[in-house]
Amino acid sequence: MIRIDNVGKQHGKQVLFLEASATIHRGEHVGLVGPNGAGKSTLFRMIMKEEQPDEGQVAVDRGVSIGYFSQDVGEMSGRTVVAETMAGAGPVSGVAAELHQLEHDMADPAKADKLDKIIERFGEVQARFDELGGYSLEGRAKEILAGLGFSDEMMEGDVGALSGGWKMRVALARILLMKPDAMLLDEPSNHLDLESIIWLENFLKGFEGAILMTSHDREFMNRIVGKIVEIDSGELTTYSGNFDFYVEQRAINERHAEAQYARQQAMLKKEEEFIARFKARASHAAQVQSRVKKLEKIEKVEPPKRVVAQHFDFRPAPRSGEDVAKLEGVSKKYGSKVIYDGFDFLVRRTERWCVMGVNGAGKSTLLKLAVGAVHPDEGEASLGGSVKLGYFAQHAMDILKPELTIFEHLSAEFPLASQGSIRTLAGCFGFSGDEIDKRIRVLSGGEKARVVLATMLFDPPNFLVLDEPTNHLDMATKEMLIEALKKFDGTMLFVSHDRHFLAELSNRVLELTGDGAHAYGGGYLEYVARSGHEAPGLRQ
Repeated sequence: MIRIDNVGKQHGKQVLFLEASATIHRGEHVGLVGPNGAGKSTLFRMIMKEEQPDEGQVAVDRGVSIGYFSQDVGEMSGRTVVAETMAGAGPVSGVAAELHQLEHDMADPAKADKLDKIIERFGEVQARFDELGGYSLEGRAKEILAGLGFSDEMMEGDVGALSGGWKMRVALARILLMKPDAMLLDEPSNHLDLESIIWLENFLKGFEGAILMTSHDREFMNRIVGKIVEIDSGELTTYSGNFDFYVEQRAINERHAEAQYARQQAMLKKEEEFIARFKARASHAAQVQSRVKKLEKIEKVEPPKRVVAQHFDFRPAPRSGEDVAKLEGVSKKYGSKVIYDGFDFLVRRTERWCVMGVNGAGKSTLLKLAVGAVHPDEGEASLGGSVKLGYFAQHAMDILKPELTIFEHLSAEFPLASQGSIRTLAGCFGFSGDEIDKRIRVLSGGEKARVVLATMLFDPPNFLVLDEPTNHLDMATKEMLIEALKKFDGTMLFVSHDRHFLAELSNRVLELTGDGAHAYGGGYLEYVARSGHEAPGLRQ
């Protein structure tokens, strides 16, 4: 269906692809992986003919329709959310627009003399509309929007009034409604809550067409794809299996490549030592010459490419008191909306609470109450003795000074740290080489989040409060963060929609629902086993 044949592509001095080849067959669900900047978005654009390869070709079978979801959703305004979603549904949306115009023309007295032709055309268009499933279009659009978290009220509201994150959901809904032969999905789970991620996961698992997708959500990728295409040093390598299989297989391949390289190096060394030892002896001249020719003919094994995983080790955190954070009889409301009413909650030392609930349940408010960022209307919220707080909130990026480079920011925060330790810290969070000299003002939201996390974790607190810390982190940085936090010996209270993050780090779950709060001893996996669902909004 989609073929990448010996493609070469260069951006400036950066070589993205070199004789790269891969194939996506009908109905295959494929994950596209590779480090940031490897060329994943460029590959999508070449498939969509928005860019051309410098060499080779990217071919799509004739008649194949493709829906492309990217992080650049463009302008949206002037329609309801439902109408905007339906407008992107492919050929049926054009037919619907003509049908609407014909209905208007039939009621227009000025066009009475053309009524017969209008009625005839209306019949043709109506038949085509029915053939394309047009009469079920609005119902399907609303079903998809509901799955992505839209209320009935939001669906009928002006799409232009939505935030960027909600507009991304509309753009995604348009692609899903379109039902193309193939979908190219660039980070489709960004900006989604856990309930919406799980709904999208189930939708995509049931999609009969081809999918080529990127995602920083390991569990999401695992459940959807059955094949991985990896971009590495300009090459495309295909692995059969999900993401976990790819990680295991790549590690096996690396070990085999290292062993093969080591064997050849040992053999070459042995032969070269023989030649050096006997080259001056006439009695061994024939043997020496034979071995020289043998070495000339040997195809040298390239040194294996190693993926260097970054590791971040916490310094020991100072010990806090046993009671780390306490909410007693807390009430909090915004306008007429009651978030908490007489709520009690205690966080004890070394507990790792993940807070779960649908949008608006009060997850972020609970974190803010715990750290004192907001105050209760009634009751008391307090931190315990000897608590050293580290709080990551979405607005934390706003306090960064835009004129500083990353290196200057970290050096100012930790004036006694060596340049080497500052560079190591930055490298762990994805800023290697010259990237550490980027100014804060040019960083993306995700990059700023990584700077804030690096600043917070270098001199560790003993109570970490994290509100969606993994948003926009790539898989490598996310894995590094998880491994670091596993070794953290302090206390945690956090919100996340990443199930891998939840499963690896929580040992307590607080579920916020319409009928109150429910505490679960044990981590996220125990919560799923005991509750029978992966998220509060999926309660039966």
